[in-house]
Order: sequence, then structure tokens, then C-alpha cells
Amino acid sequence: MPKRILQGVVVSDKNDKTIVVNVERRFTHPVMKKTIRRTKKYHAHDEGNTAKEGDVVRIQECKPISKNKTWALLEKVN
Repeated sequence: MPKRILQGVVVSDKNDKTIVVNVERRFTHPVMKKTIRRTKKYHAHDEGNTAKEGDVVRIQECKPISKNKTWALLEKVN
């Protein structure tokens, strides 16, 4: 099964080798037919501490690294 890849904005890089990424998804409400934005925060592993707050990054699913970290930094987007 392929690993999921998500894109989002880094909202915190204060932890060592960890970033918090805010991922936004948009969908149409089934009854109101209005576009809705939902956000979720993911803790991702950043081995080299390369990503900084405000960067747009891609994260990929991985095996559990800690209690909250099951994602890893894939790349920084321009």
C-alpha cells in the first residue's frame, strides 16, 4: 500500500528533530453545497532540523517514531 503524502505549513519547529505541520483540506458540504476548510496538525520527524516556521513542506507517512510522530518530512516546497 502506498504511503500518504500531505502538504502543509510548518507552525512550530521548537522541538528537536520535530516539526508541527498544519494541513488544510477543502470539501463541499453535502447539504449546504458550500466549500468548507478543515485543518489538522501533524507532528513530523525532521532529522536535520531543516524546516523553519512558515515553510511549506510535504510530509509522508512512516512507522511510529514516538507517541505522536507517525509522519516524516519529505521535502520543502518553494
